[in-house]
Amino acid sequence: MARHLKSSIPAADKAAADAKVRATVEALLADIARRGDVAVREYSVKFDGWDREDYRLTDAEIQDCLGQLTGQDLEDIRFAQAQVRNFAEHQKAALRDIEVETLPGVVLGHRNIPVNSIGCYVPGGKYPLLASAHMSVVTAKVAGVPRIITCAPPYQGRPAPAIVAAQHLAGADVIYCLGGVQAVGAMALGTASIPAVDMLVGPGNAFVAEAKRQLYGRVGIDLFAGPTETLVIADDTVDAELCATDLLGQAEHGPTSPAILLTDSEKLGRETMAEVERLLGILPTAEIARQSWRDYGEVILCDGLEEMLHEANRIASEHVQVMTRDDDFFLRGMTNYGALFLGPRTNVAFGDKVIGTNHTLPTQGAARYTGGLWVGKFLKTVTYQRVLTDAASATIGSICSRLCMLEGFAGHAEQANIRVRRYGGRNVPYAGAVAPEGGEG
Repeated sequence: MARHLKSSIPAADKAAADAKVRATVEALLADIARRGDVAVREYSVKFDGWDREDYRLTDAEIQDCLGQLTGQDLEDIRFAQAQVRNFAEHQKAALRDIEVETLPGVVLGHRNIPVNSIGCYVPGGKYPLLASAHMSVVTAKVAGVPRIITCAPPYQGRPAPAIVAAQHLAGADVIYCLGGVQAVGAMALGTASIPAVDMLVGPGNAFVAEAKRQLYGRVGIDLFAGPTETLVIADDTVDAELCATDLLGQAEHGPTSPAILLTDSEKLGRETMAEVERLLGILPTAEIARQSWRDYGEVILCDGLEEMLHEANRIASEHVQVMTRDDDFFLRGMTNYGALFLGPRTNVAFGDKVIGTNHTLPTQGAARYTGGLWVGKFLKTVTYQRVLTDAASATIGSICSRLCMLEGFAGHAEQANIRVRRYGGRNVPYAGAVAPEGGEG
C-alpha cells in the first residue's frame, strides 16, 4: 500500500484558498462587465502598477522590444517556434474533412473550421514566460484562426521585450500589455477598446485560471490550466540529484505548484528529500520553490511498478517525468496525464520551452478527461448532410417518423412525414399529436 514520506497541506486548506480565489474573481469579472475599460484600468493600476492611455502596443513599441534582444535571443525564439509549428502542422495533417455515402443517396460529412477569434494570455508577472506565446499563437496560426490577440502583464514596470518579441514573431495580430483577471475579462467580455474574442487560451496563475473557468460558456477555453504540477516517477536506476532537480525545476513556478515524487525505493525517496533541501540553499528561485515544496510537495513510496502506475493515474498530473527500468510500461499503462517525459535524457523544461509539444496542459485532475492545447482545440469539427434521392428521403423519413412518435414529438414526425408524402408518393397522415413542451431536439 502506498504511503507518504512527505505530505502536502490538508485538502481542506487548499479548498479554503480556492474559495477565496473564486469569490475574488467573481467580483472582478462582474465589475469589468459593468464598467468596461474603466474597471480594467483601475485593476491594472491596483494589481500591476501599470497605467497608460491605450494598452495596445504600437508597431514602434513592438520594434523597440525586438531591438532590446540580442541576435541569439531572436534566433532561439525562432527555433523554438519552428519546433512548435512543425509538430502542430503534423497534428493538423492527421485531421481531415470527410464525406461518405452511408446509405444509397445519403451523404454525411464533417469539416474542420477554425475558430474566428482567440485571445491568448501569456503569463509574465513573476517571470517573462515567452514560451506561452509560442504554444498559443503559433498553434492557432497553424489551425488558421483569422484573428489572434494577446495579453501579457508588464514585467518590472514595462512591456517584457522577450514576450513582445515572441508574440510578434509568432504572428499575433494585436498585442496588449495587460495582465491578470482584467486582461482575461476584457478579452472575453469585450470593452470599448478591446473587442471580445470567441475563445480564451493560455495558462496563468490561480486567478487567471478561475477567471477562465467562470467565463467558460460565454467564450470557449482551451482547458482548465491552474498552477503548474509535476510528478516524477523514479526507481533506483536514477539518483536523488536528478529527481530533486526535476521537482524544483517546476516548483519554482509558484507557491502553490505541486511537485510529487513517486518511487518504489525508500532510499531514493529520502535521499531526494535531502537533496531538495541542499538545492534550495543554492537555487536563485528558492524563495518560491521552498514554499511550494513545503506546502505542496509530496514523496509517495509504492510497492513496485503496478502500484506506481495506479497512483500516477489517480494523481492525474499535468507533467509526468518517468525515469525507471521500464519507461514504456508507463507509456502503455498511463491514461491520466497532460504530457509524458520518458527517460532521464528528457525533462519537463524541454517540453515547456523548446522541443515542440505544447506546454499548455490540464491541471487539478482535468487530465482525467482532456488532453492539452493542440491545433485541434482551435478547430470546430462540424457536420453536414445531404439526401440525394427521393427514395432515400422517403426511406429515412418513414423510420424517422416512427422514432419521433415513440418520443411523442409530433412536430418532428411531421418534418419526416412531409418528405415521405412528397418524395415517396405515399399518403402518410398528418401526425396530429400535440408535442410535449420544452423537449430535447
